[in-house]
Amino acid sequence: MTRHPMTVLMIGDVVGEAGLRALETGLPRLIARHRANFVIVNGENAVEGYGLNGPALERIIAAGADIVTSGNHVWEKGEFWEILERHTAYGGQVMRGDVSPLAPARSPVERPEPQGASAPLILRPANYPAPAPGAGAALLEKNGKHLLVINLQGREYMTAIDCPFQMADTLIGANPGVPAVIDFHAESPAEKEALGLYLDGMASIVAGTHTHVQTADAKILPGGTAYITDLGMTGPTDGVIGMDAEICLARVKTQVLYRMRCADGPCAVQGIAVTFDINDTNGETNADSENRDGHPASSALSIETLWLDVDMNTIEENVHTNTHENRP
Repeated sequence: MTRHPMTVLMIGDVVGEAGLRALETGLPRLIARHRANFVIVNGENAVEGYGLNGPALERIIAAGADIVTSGNHVWEKGEFWEILERHTAYGGQVMRGDVSPLAPARSPVERPEPQGASAPLILRPANYPAPAPGAGAALLEKNGKHLLVINLQGREYMTAIDCPFQMADTLIGANPGVPAVIDFHAESPAEKEALGLYLDGMASIVAGTHTHVQTADAKILPGGTAYITDLGMTGPTDGVIGMDAEICLARVKTQVLYRMRCADGPCAVQGIAVTFDINDTNGETNADSENRDGHPASSALSIETLWLDVDMNTIEENVHTNTHENRP
């Protein structure tokens, strides 16, 4: 059986207009550099640092994303709920606990290219209880390769919604043999690490988002799952998690909730690039063992931490790489 590597880029939370412009400038370069097969971008802070709207979603897709994930701030803009509603039916039966497989959705091969009505462009965390609008998972197909993208949200120090561990089991179990990528939007590093270890050998990638601070723990877990506690963010680097530093300092010093605004200045595109083996005929992951439910275990070949500095005149890239071979 012939196998070929597949590379997935995951990009951290896009923050404000500066983050959108940084993404539009930097993401095509990262896609070309890594010859990425699929690109996942968390866009929940793209509009003034809180939430999403239709034009921002379109810009993220046009920049090269195959799908946009989100988190707790996806609900900030009421007008965006209509867009989420359009994707409720896609995979909705799976998100409510039914184990029926997701139907494939086609992703664009050439960018930008309009997608069909059945292809969800935006995910919200799958473990929000029904009848919350939106889809929490999508099965992408491009050039004969398949990828299951799952958006989950943590519960420690956040709203106690449904269990992300059980939801991951349900969605991965409903789609055996398909590489699964998890965007785990969570506050607690402990909860993120716990989910990574829980899904080791079941998911191809478990990547945390939400804190906007890129962590230095990118690694391949013993079962072959690529893991990082937080992807970081895409946006201004001279502020406080992308927001204006003076306002943030005033808030913490006085405890007065001054209205936040995005920071100015230089920006960065942050995230990871993960490569793993697949069967080129059906997109299954390469594995020499099975996970606890009998599905093929994933085995990442490498994980790279991405930090692409962007300003108005130059682009400078700093990439930190950890490379691991497939385990026997």
